[in-house]
Amino acid sequence: MRRNRFTAEQVDEKDIEYLKALAHKCRGDILKMTTLAGSGHPGGSMSSIEMYLTLYYFANVDPKDPKNPDRDRIIISHGHTSPGVYSALGNLGFFNIDEAIAYFRLAGSIFEGHVERYVPGVEWSTGNLGQGLSAGCGMAISAKLLKKDFHVFVVMGDGEQQKGQISEARRFAKKYNLSNLTVLIDYNKLQLSGPLSEIMPQNIKENYLADGWEVIEVDGHDFKALYKAIREAIYDNKPTAILAHTIMGKGVSFMENKFEFHGRALKPDEYKKALEELGIEDDLEKYKKMREEFKPSGKHIIEPYTININIGTPFTYEKDAKIDNRGAFGKALADLGKLNVGKEGTTPIAVVDCDLMESVRTHEFGKIAPENFFEVGIQEHNAATLAGALSSQGVITFFADFGVFGVDETYNQHRLNDINFTNLKVIVTHCGLDVGEDGKTHQCIDYIGAFRNLFGFKIIVPADGNQTDRVIRYVAKEFGNFLVAMGRSVTPIITDENGNPLFGGNYEFIYGKMDKVRDGDKAAIIACGPMVAKAVQVWEKLKEKGIKIKVFNFTSPKEIDWNALSEAAKTGFVLTYEDHNVYTGIGSIIAEALLEGGYKVKFKKLGVKEYGLSGKPDALYKFQGLDVNSVVDLIIKELE
Repeated sequence: MRRNRFTAEQVDEKDIEYLKALAHKCRGDILKMTTLAGSGHPGGSMSSIEMYLTLYYFANVDPKDPKNPDRDRIIISHGHTSPGVYSALGNLGFFNIDEAIAYFRLAGSIFEGHVERYVPGVEWSTGNLGQGLSAGCGMAISAKLLKKDFHVFVVMGDGEQQKGQISEARRFAKKYNLSNLTVLIDYNKLQLSGPLSEIMPQNIKENYLADGWEVIEVDGHDFKALYKAIREAIYDNKPTAILAHTIMGKGVSFMENKFEFHGRALKPDEYKKALEELGIEDDLEKYKKMREEFKPSGKHIIEPYTININIGTPFTYEKDAKIDNRGAFGKALADLGKLNVGKEGTTPIAVVDCDLMESVRTHEFGKIAPENFFEVGIQEHNAATLAGALSSQGVITFFADFGVFGVDETYNQHRLNDINFTNLKVIVTHCGLDVGEDGKTHQCIDYIGAFRNLFGFKIIVPADGNQTDRVIRYVAKEFGNFLVAMGRSVTPIITDENGNPLFGGNYEFIYGKMDKVRDGDKAAIIACGPMVAKAVQVWEKLKEKGIKIKVFNFTSPKEIDWNALSEAAKTGFVLTYEDHNVYTGIGSIIAEALLEGGYKVKFKKLGVKEYGLSGKPDALYKFQGLDVNSVVDLIIKELE
């Protein structure tokens, strides 16, 4: 009989005997799948198996309804122990265990080398060590925002405790008293290259205690002890870590306490010897046949959740308004907070900040909805992962940061968010040379190039405050991962030729549309972000000289508007203009598109050619030939 989150004070002896037998079978399954695949991590899977079985058997999870919104969340941070996870889940009825054994690490199978979120029972795709606890923090927060009573369990390796992101997550969990969060650490004292004491000594227990956590030590192979410890952790109303002392390769004598089996499958003779010792039938031929007959079922995805949000009426800033894009972002975000937070039936909104609330303009939202505003401090890695995990649970999540931190420093975290099909809105300010005096360490000039690598992320670079306002409302209502990038300085309001705000009033932002800002026939400038206003100034100066060019606002750099590109190409001369690394930004994107489209045009790309200096933005632009006069001179010369 299944239990509901460790409600019984003591575990039934029949359950203990059942789980012991199941653990024995699971060890055989682990060896079968890794041997058949010829790779994998059997040692840690065998030391973690009792923890997996205890959690999946007694927690509030149901193999017949694995996505029930009220279920407990179990995150496997050391995702390389996937053989142990699959064996536990398969033998408890989440899926066919034979398929997991036969198709492990087989191209097209859901049973990949590291656990993936589309496997029934798996909550978070992991493998990048050190991120699981941050994901657990995000899910624990979501329970409070969604008004749910689920508990979050994070199972981790001991080697990954060396990661700094874990200490960030520990502090966050303590600050917000995430009492619905429990950590279990597989403390076998071995990692891939040898003993922890030799590779990187650490004081795991003391570190958790120092950050204010409760710590329980237990025999990680004793079901009774595990049950008791987990139950105590659930009901102590504090973030608690269970340090489970285990044995690498537990159950097979020649594998026990041998780090070599952390990441190596058994050789055929070792496999036969191990199964003989376990007393388990060697039926590998059956699984080999299944593997040979496997047919992929198609692409594996996570279904998006429904978003119900009132995006309100966009603000319109008139042509003389002095507003930076980050200010427009902050005002739009605050408006979304007023319209939605606390309203029945709306999707919750959360904002994650990294000690930059006034600089990135999230502070007004924090005042309006303090319970939905999470100040993580200078802990960007933890912030990025917990924001992604939070967004995956049915909470529209904004993660706001400076570009160099929100893109460059946390790239790997966002890559994992993308793999997890999250619904994260990454808003980065202080991008480009526009950062000015802060100098090269703070001038993010690679945000487009970096996030072009992430298949699921869409990139938006708004031109002014009006477009920024509408972009923020757009990304809030659209499911998926977005990067919205902007500079620091006040940006002129883009107007039409009659002086009316081009992106104000009834303008509707359409992702992928390249807006024509000015018309002409001699050339076309394709610009984005703060360079759109400069491109308009270039247009005005050329017009005075009797030269009319087109100006386009390329707001969505990953999406080509072929109609607009064709119109630009008909001028015979296309020039890209950006406050971004010239080798990886819109210049490269447009060049590729022109070549793919078969357009025969003269082409130039203008952008940042080297790390910037420290000074006023206009001076920095001039140093790199990006000032208005330099661009005017270049176009005139090219048209001669």
